[in-house]
Amino acid sequence: MLILQLALYCLIFTGMVRLSAAGGAINCLYFYPKDVQDRAIALGLTDRGTMNRKKLRFMPWFYAVMLISLVLIVGLWNGNTDFKSAYWQTLLFLEVMNWYDGVGIDRFWVGHSPFWILPGTEDLAYVQTGKQILKKRGCLTVIMFFVAAVVSGIVALLF
Repeated sequence: MLILQLALYCLIFTGMVRLSAAGGAINCLYFYPKDVQDRAIALGLTDRGTMNRKKLRFMPWFYAVMLISLVLIVGLWNGNTDFKSAYWQTLLFLEVMNWYDGVGIDRFWVGHSPFWILPGTEDLAYVQTGKQILKKRGCLTVIMFFVAAVVSGIVALLF
């Protein structure tokens, strides 16, 4: 059941990423590296203000959906009512999501789908190298220990 729940959580994550790109990948330019952003802006595909507004509109919903989904899965569906059991399960979900984002989303989906290529930026690296992914995801792995504590506190309070 836990594997199914992890897959569901990653599917929700994927759906939210895809939703951010509704209408085209340019709508989630804020996910791209800065050099790709700068080139897209220079090409007139968008402007920095529009990109930032889209980010400010989308990201709170993204974080809310991911947080609420996690709290409901760990607390309601799995019945974790104490901090300790909620913590370890929350940490597992966050770590799987972290690495899924870096490898599954960034490396494979974005790296192998023409949907994510912005016209005029084909020569730029918009997917991180393996070394960059390891560094970023490694740092986020440590941060997730603290995020899991916050989420587990919410679960313990609600359930």
